[in-house]
Amino acid sequence: MDLTEGLRSTGAVREFEPGALDDDVLHRVLDTARFAPNGGNRQAWRVVVVKDPEARRELRDLYLDGWYDYLALAAAGLTPWAPVTDREAERAALAGAAELAAQAAEGPGGFAEHLDTVPSLLLVLADLRSLAAVDRDLPRYTMAGGASIYPFVWSILLAARAEGLGGVMTTMPIRREAEVRRLFGVPEHFAVATLVALGRPRRAPRHLTRQPVESFATIDRLGGPPLTAAEI
Repeated sequence: MDLTEGLRSTGAVREFEPGALDDDVLHRVLDTARFAPNGGNRQAWRVVVVKDPEARRELRDLYLDGWYDYLALAAAGLTPWAPVTDREAERAALAGAAELAAQAAEGPGGFAEHLDTVPSLLLVLADLRSLAAVDRDLPRYTMAGGASIYPFVWSILLAARAEGLGGVMTTMPIRREAEVRRLFGVPEHFAVATLVALGRPRRAPRHLTRQPVESFATIDRLGGPPLTAAEI
């Protein structure tokens, strides 16, 4: 697969054909993904392949707790848990989460409600002892440490695509990190970074839609002129 084609068409996949992925397939995916860029080549990631049915069901239930909060916040027009937001509006919106959960219980459910049946689930952890979080002590939300973890996660999805698979990364389990740690025997110096769902997609990949470069890239300052391609 051409690299540019892969970058332009590897989107989130949440609907899969039934059947777990073989260990050798997962091994190949991770064997390729491990070459992802990361700070100091410390490779601070760890991966738990979640197979046990009971653990999967418990993980699903922990996931759903945050999922309905997410839906309630989004329904109120908020970016869920944005670092800069209206906290009062958040609190008001979260009051509707229980109703959304009740509605979901009456229907067939979607990806979240059937998370335990996803062909393969990979819990990605970050060793906090090995992250060069250069913004650790700034008086704002910290982001830099993720630069040593999330390229690895994206590489998992690209490597899966090369195998004819699809998937999605979801950070929802972080909302219940303490319980997730206990469920999988994870010590406190590890953070839950994401959960990756993988499988054989039900639908063929398509080209993605994104905002043009001119909408986010400017010259010399944030409010500067947009970066544009030379006219031919």
